[in-house]
Amino acid sequence: MPVLNQSQLFELANRILCGAGIPPEDAKIVAQELSDANIVGHDSHGVMRLMQYIDFVRDGHVKPNGEFEIVKQGGAFAIIDGHFNFGQVTARKGLALGIEIARTAGTATVMMRNCNHIGRLGAYTHDAAEEGFAAMMSVNAPGPGGVAPFGGMERRLGTNPISMAAPSLNGHLVLDMTTSATAEGKLRVAKQSGQSVPEGMIIDGHGNPSTDPNAYYDKPFGSILPLGGPLLGHKGSGLSVMVDVFCGMLSGSGVCRTDLPRGANGVWMYLIDVEQFLSQDEYDQWMSKYVSHIKDCPRLPGVDEILLPGEIEERRKVERQANGVNIPDETWRQLKELAASLNVSLAAFPD
Repeated sequence: MPVLNQSQLFELANRILCGAGIPPEDAKIVAQELSDANIVGHDSHGVMRLMQYIDFVRDGHVKPNGEFEIVKQGGAFAIIDGHFNFGQVTARKGLALGIEIARTAGTATVMMRNCNHIGRLGAYTHDAAEEGFAAMMSVNAPGPGGVAPFGGMERRLGTNPISMAAPSLNGHLVLDMTTSATAEGKLRVAKQSGQSVPEGMIIDGHGNPSTDPNAYYDKPFGSILPLGGPLLGHKGSGLSVMVDVFCGMLSGSGVCRTDLPRGANGVWMYLIDVEQFLSQDEYDQWMSKYVSHIKDCPRLPGVDEILLPGEIEERRKVERQANGVNIPDETWRQLKELAASLNVSLAAFPD
C-alpha cells in the first residue's frame, strides 16, 4: 500500500489528467481539488476519482475546454452554464464570480448547470469563509442517482450533498454532508479496500439490508438509503427532494434526466458578505462566545470532546500532511493501469 504526500498526490493527478489531454490550467485545478480531498481525509473525493473522470472524458460526458458561460446576471445573482467541462473548473470560476457579486451586493446566488462532478463541497465553502463570507452550497444529480427515496427500493435521488460554512477565528465552521446515509464514493473506497460498510447505509437490488458494498454495484443494482435510516429517513429524503428543486430545476440543470451520467451536477451557491451585515468585531465576539458555549458543554460518559463542523477535517489535514495518505492496493493497481493506458510514467512514485 503506497503512501503519498500532498505534492505527490497532486503530481499524480496532474500527470494523469495532462496525459489524457486535459488543458494544463484545468488539470491543475482538478488535481488540486482531488489531492486536497485526500489530505483532509475525504478519500472518496480524492485521486481514486481519476478512473471515473477519465472514463467520462473518453465517453464524451466531460468535455474539456467547455465554455464558462454567464447565461444571465443581474443584481445579486448569476446563472452559469459549464458546458460539461470538469465540475471543479466550473465551480471554482462560479465561486470567484459569486464573491465578486457579493462584495458589491452583500449577497450572491449563483446557479450552475451542465456541470460535472465538482468534488468536495466543503472545499468551496471553506474558501468562501476564508474570504469573510458565510456560504451555503448544494448539488443535485439531474442524471441517474443512487439513492432510494424513503420507503422505496430503487435509485431515484442523488446523494444531494449540502455544505455550509461560517468564518471563525478559531477555525472556520464547515458542515459538509450528504442527504443520504453515505456518499457513493465512500462505498467505492470500501469496495476497493475489501471492507464492509455499517448497517443502515445500503440495500441490495431486492430491497434487503446489506453491509457488502458490492451489493450496491452488482446487478440488480442496490441503493443507498436516505439520511436518517428506517425511522427518520423521511427527513433525509425530504431534504434531497428539495435539493433537486433548488439545484436541478432552478438552475436549469434538470431532474429525472436519462441523457446524463451519474456524475453530472446542478449547483446552487449562496454567499453572504458578513461585514455588510454586522461589524467584524461584533461577529467575531458572537462566534467566539458561541464556540465556547458548544465546546464547554458537559459531556456524556466516554466522550472526550465535543467537535464542531470542520474540526475533524482540520485534524486529519495536520496528520496527513505529516504522515502522508495510504492508497489502497486496488486503487493503486487501477491508477497504474490507467496511467499505462495514457503512456504516463508513475516510476517516480513509491510502489
